[in-house]
Amino acid sequence: PLAVVGGFIGLGLVHQWTYSDATMLIQDLDILTILGFVILLGIVVNNGILIVHQSINFVREGMAPNDAIVESVRTRIRPIFMTVMTTFFGQLMLVVNPGAGAELYRGVGAVVLGGLIFSTLFTLIVVPAMLSLFMSVKGAVGRVTSKTADSTRNLEPVPALARSGIPGSHPLPASAQSNRE
Repeated sequence: PLAVVGGFIGLGLVHQWTYSDATMLIQDLDILTILGFVILLGIVVNNGILIVHQSINFVREGMAPNDAIVESVRTRIRPIFMTVMTTFFGQLMLVVNPGAGAELYRGVGAVVLGGLIFSTLFTLIVVPAMLSLFMSVKGAVGRVTSKTADSTRNLEPVPALARSGIPGSHPLPASAQSNRE
């Protein structure tokens, strides 16, 4: 959702820019611009996946969840920025260069640029916050279910089971054991 909002903001800015210049065709939402949203979503989803995957790896290695999230953002920010910057500078020429075919691809570039800038800022804030929330909820649910499992294990067995000698039930009283021997 954040990428789509940024894409529409970028498209709106380019629309206003082309609308104010009489020598350019006005940039509207068209089929190729919608293709820009598909490209944008693929890039943005990958950035969030990098953070979540690395956080899960750190938690499996024994780190505390919040420390794992902070460390994963710290270690994955460089690959995220490398992806964003290469895409940004690659698409920038589609938007600002007034050459042949520019009006055809300007919408794609505007959507990708706007969405990429907007979503990258929020990916580095929203994804770790939501991941921390989900890990906290998972931990709380795990603690509640383990307490429930512990309390059911400590229940007294049914008296009939205790007398039957079923493994896992209480041992037979001393008087009952002497009668069996």
